[in-house]
Amino acid sequence: SFAYFTIKDRLPQILTRVIDTLHRHKNEFFEEHGEKGVEAEKRAISFLSKLRNELQTDKPVTPLEDELPDAALWNQYLDYQRNLSNENGEPSWFQSPWLYVECYMYRRIHTALAQNPPIDNFDVFKEGKAQNFFESQEAVIALCTYFQELLKNIKDLDEKQLQEELFKLLQVSLWGNKCDLSFSAGEDSSQKSSPLQSLENLIPYILVNDMEKLWSLLINAKKRNTEKSNVRVDIILDNAGFELVSDFVLADFLLSSKLADEVRFHGKSIPWYVSDTTKHDFNWTIKQLQSANHMWMSRCGINWEGNLKKGVWVYHDHMFWTLPHDFSNMAEVAPDLYADLQKSNLLLFKGDLNYRKLTGDRKWEYTVPFHQALNKFHPAPLCSLRTLKSDTQVGLKPGQGEQIQASEPEWMVSGKYGVVQFDAAL
Repeated sequence: SFAYFTIKDRLPQILTRVIDTLHRHKNEFFEEHGEKGVEAEKRAISFLSKLRNELQTDKPVTPLEDELPDAALWNQYLDYQRNLSNENGEPSWFQSPWLYVECYMYRRIHTALAQNPPIDNFDVFKEGKAQNFFESQEAVIALCTYFQELLKNIKDLDEKQLQEELFKLLQVSLWGNKCDLSFSAGEDSSQKSSPLQSLENLIPYILVNDMEKLWSLLINAKKRNTEKSNVRVDIILDNAGFELVSDFVLADFLLSSKLADEVRFHGKSIPWYVSDTTKHDFNWTIKQLQSANHMWMSRCGINWEGNLKKGVWVYHDHMFWTLPHDFSNMAEVAPDLYADLQKSNLLLFKGDLNYRKLTGDRKWEYTVPFHQALNKFHPAPLCSLRTLKSDTQVGLKPGQGEQIQASEPEWMVSGKYGVVQFDAAL
């Protein structure tokens, strides 16, 4: 299975890169922290080498031994996996659900640094994320330029034109999800060309296209919107780099077109899945745009900083996003987050990992309805914008999956296909 390939090849590759990254920063740690920094780097590398060995030799998964706030929840989840395995021996790297051990690896990488001050705040994935951003410059410039031109006459657009622009920017945000570093095990995955030119040609690759439903939800909310009630859209972020810029543009469009009054972004509280967005990446990206020597890029950055200051954009992180649980467990494990999401008019879930957690990462029949696969996770109307990079997909028409499978056996994991899949809350 694709899961086997991931655990066997991709995860050890990622660990090797992390070890290499720490090694390369040895001098920097010494300059900043003296011998203490070098000692911490050695301990972290030793911890990670041991972790890589445990993974490659299929050792049992062990409880977390750090004192971080989420450790107890992780260890409870391990107990739950032990009960599931039911006399079949301890849960181990190759004998456990893929989603669980993959999340567990990233959490253990976090332990390696968190337990080794003074380098405990070092993000081992930061360089890769920055590189992805800089290598996507042309695409970022093209998108910012397009968007600033659009803003000049956004007040004059009629409903049909607004809808067209929304659909365009939704697609840019969807295909921006191809730029994923955990998928390429950290290899270059930047967006090189203008994302707007190829949209027409990519429409046939959107297997479920519920953009019309999103439009009617937003336009109806706008028409119903009295002075008192705000229309709030939440974006549950995926990758930093080009994808994050495409999410910013979509968010700004929602505000500028008055389809939303506030946008909340949800990122990761620790470095995660190589290129996932943390608070640092979020702020860093806006700063990079602000200081760019390109007029429209810097204009975007300045406006977006303004949105944060005005409070119409809000960034949140919550430790639930970096737990191994499916979203169907959210109401129980993180009732505060679930209650917050219930206040939203629309939740946009970016990317593949969010899709796997929405659908419980099961090998569903392709035709199982999305609503059913969500397993009672319905805090608010929600939509997944995701390119397929793992073998879980629901909500297809009868025969649709089999037809693609016949000509493209790798269709579910290549990132070539996407979905804009909507579910109205109950």
